[in-house]
Amino acid sequence: WGREHTFYEGGEYGVEHIDFTQPYCEALRTKLITAGKQAGIEVFNYATYAATQGPRLETPAEINRLDKDGCHIVGMTGMPEAALAREAGLCYASISVVANMAAGRGEGEITMEEINQNLGTGMERVRAILAAVIPAI
Repeated sequence: WGREHTFYEGGEYGVEHIDFTQPYCEALRTKLITAGKQAGIEVFNYATYAATQGPRLETPAEINRLDKDGCHIVGMTGMPEAALAREAGLCYASISVVANMAAGRGEGEITMEEINQNLGTGMERVRAILAAVIPAI
């Protein structure tokens, strides 16, 4: 809630239904996976993403429920971007950076220091993947 999630609200443009069976562009996704491996970065080529409403972090109960639902990673920024890209006809994929191990899954309370440290390391890896994938696009 709170973020526009479609370009089509009815009105003069009508309503647009999109197929979201595969949320990400397979061609771009494959190139990102290959680029990550070429850059020597451990890549997980499958995960179910759960989108939550930030900016607060989730509770242990919420994480446990999402885990039981089959989710592997939880984030605040994967939606509505993927659906908007699909509506716009854009090839879209995601590189996820794990900022913390989730409430109740790590050692103690999650701190901004931990998040910032993990983001720093993760973004170095993202830059390496992008450097490898851009020439392939």
